[in-house]
Amino acid sequence: MTASAYRDHLGRPIVAVTGMGIITSLGQGLSDNWAALSSGTSGIHEINRFPTEGLSTRIAGTVDFIGIPVPNAVERSYAFARETTIEALADAGLSGDFNGPLFLAAPPIEPEWSARFELADRSPASDHPGDAYERFLTALRLRPDPAFHEAALFGAISERLADRFGTRGLPVTLSTACASGVTAIQLGIEAIRQGRTDRALTVATDGSLSAEALIRFSLLSALSTQNDPPTKASKPFSKDRDGFVIAEGAATLVLESLESAVARGAKVLGIMKGAGDKADSFHRTRSSPDGGPAIATIRAALADAGIDESGIGYINAHGTSTPENDKMEYGAMSAVFGDRLVGIPVSSNKSMIGHTLTAAGAVEAVFSLQTMLTGTLPPTINYNNPDPSIVLDVVPNKKREAQVSAVLSNSFGFGGQNASLVMALEPA
Repeated sequence: MTASAYRDHLGRPIVAVTGMGIITSLGQGLSDNWAALSSGTSGIHEINRFPTEGLSTRIAGTVDFIGIPVPNAVERSYAFARETTIEALADAGLSGDFNGPLFLAAPPIEPEWSARFELADRSPASDHPGDAYERFLTALRLRPDPAFHEAALFGAISERLADRFGTRGLPVTLSTACASGVTAIQLGIEAIRQGRTDRALTVATDGSLSAEALIRFSLLSALSTQNDPPTKASKPFSKDRDGFVIAEGAATLVLESLESAVARGAKVLGIMKGAGDKADSFHRTRSSPDGGPAIATIRAALADAGIDESGIGYINAHGTSTPENDKMEYGAMSAVFGDRLVGIPVSSNKSMIGHTLTAAGAVEAVFSLQTMLTGTLPPTINYNNPDPSIVLDVVPNKKREAQVSAVLSNSFGFGGQNASLVMALEPA
């Protein structure tokens, strides 16, 4: 191949995906996840990790089949990330030190209430009676607690992953709400395009589901309260949708320059053609109703990929199942694709796995690549009551066989974080 064959329309190194790993409520590993997702299986179930009596939402997509030494969000998130990275590196045919940068999307970390209460009980009440923080410090000085300490460190997960897999340089931990997984991938893409590395490890993980997280999202009226049956609660783009179903999961993608991948005889699973991101200053949690930032994000991803709207054959929607966000995303896609949108299949993985929050963008990138590799469009399940104001081909309820060569995947998150990816089977 000529040198130009390894460069994109702007002269940058083409970025290939050579390894993938995934965990969701559907199971561990790409094979099991894809078999369940493409068959329309739901991973949503009743919560048994903590008591839910009195809560308006009692269902979730928790991952309870990975063993952890300490029951907190850091250990869960690390365990998920570790397992998906092991799978992705094996898929890429890489062993030993990775010798490239690590970009990790991880949930905002803070100790869970149960741990805080336990620490308060250990603290001498007579010391600093009105200052809880000083009481916590006193308790930790009297009896150090490494597990609690690590649970309060935002960078703990990436440091452990870097040590385990031999990544190069300071690992980057980021949190851009529901767009985090795409942001991690975008940083990996840019590192390769800028010639700073031939490969990058991009990981997104979220094991933060706790009673406190459930209550916080419930107070925002963001969660579905349709608890019975759990498998029917997530229904993106349906008229009777009432909120998202919170979930856990992780995904790892090994990114390499196409030239490096070909040189070592690696299997190329797909191409990261373009990425776009835009900030939305409308509200702390809500997206701008006019969809302006989301429209700009999609257009930025298409421009970065060097294709126009006609080049997209399938859209993996953010599709949260919240009344407002689904409507906004539909408006944004309509503005970009116009009349052609009705002919583009648009489905939401969240109808089956729930919303994996920090991990969502990477999880859905893996499923988007698998959609192209298998020629199977996963369905949007629970689509029995269409919203007449949202006219989409959502691949309702059953998978569809169709070969597509380019996919758009959207992630529109809290705090004005919007990011989109364009992926293809092969370079142009």
